[in-house]
Amino acid sequence: MILDGNDPSAIATAARALRGGALVGMPTETVYGLAADAESDAAVAQVFATKGRPSDHPLIVHVAGAAALDHFAREIPDFARALVERFWPGPLTIIVPRRTGVAAAAAGGQDSIGLRCPAHPVAQALLAACAAPAAGERVVLGLAAPSANRFGRVSPTTAQHVQEELGKALLVLDGGACQVGIESAIVDCTRGAPVLLRPGAIARAQIEAACARPLLSAQDVPDAAPRASGTLESHYAPHAQVRLMDARALQAGLNVLGADAAHLAVYARSPLRSASTRVLLRRMPDDAEATAQQLFAALRAFDAAGVRLIWVETPPETPAWEGVRDRLQRAAA
Repeated sequence: MILDGNDPSAIATAARALRGGALVGMPTETVYGLAADAESDAAVAQVFATKGRPSDHPLIVHVAGAAALDHFAREIPDFARALVERFWPGPLTIIVPRRTGVAAAAAGGQDSIGLRCPAHPVAQALLAACAAPAAGERVVLGLAAPSANRFGRVSPTTAQHVQEELGKALLVLDGGACQVGIESAIVDCTRGAPVLLRPGAIARAQIEAACARPLLSAQDVPDAAPRASGTLESHYAPHAQVRLMDARALQAGLNVLGADAAHLAVYARSPLRSASTRVLLRRMPDDAEATAQQLFAALRAFDAAGVRLIWVETPPETPAWEGVRDRLQRAAA
């Protein structure tokens, strides 16, 4: 069931459902999340089961603002607070030491927890409603909300994507198409220095400037535990096989296949030609921000068209494209 996220009665209905232990599809500026009360082990278990996600893979907890930090976090390093002040609300998740006894299931049993304050007005309205219930109702201070899709698959960026993925029985708040389009950047703040575990729309240089420290990469601090969402080698994958190639290789492949090419989609910035009318050619924007906004929708549209192969022009090796490159490399893995 899809409800208008701008309707206050829909927000109230969703908040009641969440307080009662149900799941709700929630828009954010990055992607749509599958929201549950972060402090209800039973509700969190439903999230893992619905997604088919291993229960030791932590979920990001969405909060209304910095005031919720002390409820979920045992301590917050100064550089983490600087990131919160600069980028919240917005597409940045910080991982901090978790307060004992709080949201253990959502954290995948780890001693750390990922926290994010979404900028989307519908998400903010829902969080506010959850935190201010009627007398006698449960107060919900955080929503565990991983992307509202099956584990490892393409994240949804519209309410319709969520419904197609998880069924019509799920209550979904429609907040329109996501403006960012790829998941938040994740910075681990538990190791004494900021570690970028997942790039996003916020560039490394911006993060470093905000916390006045150089960013380490995940490769610099190997850890067996999955300390963050969306960091597996293979992730964000459509049903069709994705392959990354430069423009020359793409055109050469199309030339070899010729008029017989079928069940193939090509997503590229460069102008390409195919002798086959059965090849889907879609132009990738020249701008990284615009590409991020439409990327997951494009992959889902190719799947819906029944293609078996998706050839994608490799994004530029520049900082602005890091988030898009990350998602495509994982989709192709």
